[in-house]
Amino acid sequence: MAKVLIVDDSSVDLENLKSILTKANYQVVTANSGEKAIQLAHIEKPNVILLDIVMEGTDGYRTCREITQAEDTKDIPVLFVSSKRQKADAMWALKQGGKALITKPYTEEQIIDQVASYC
Repeated sequence: MAKVLIVDDSSVDLENLKSILTKANYQVVTANSGEKAIQLAHIEKPNVILLDIVMEGTDGYRTCREITQAEDTKDIPVLFVSSKRQKADAMWALKQGGKALITKPYTEEQIIDQVASYC
């Protein structure tokens, strides 16, 4: 069973993504901060990470850089899930090491299709 780390400081968004992926038979681990996400990436070694951009403390961009630059987590695909929807946001997400930007609001199919393409 593939493991997904979901990172969002909104408990509503976190639970929504968790529900979608649990129903699709993914093992889900959650974090509500960038700092916790970095720790869990090293411990849990998920197959893919869904990462919000706008968070208190360590934002999603910095979190992604730290995960994708660390030797033991650099191969974990990071998919940003955010309300940021400008073309510049998508380009910046890719420059930080992300593989895609899924914009909110999203559909269950978008989440499942993107996760499945990396698992």
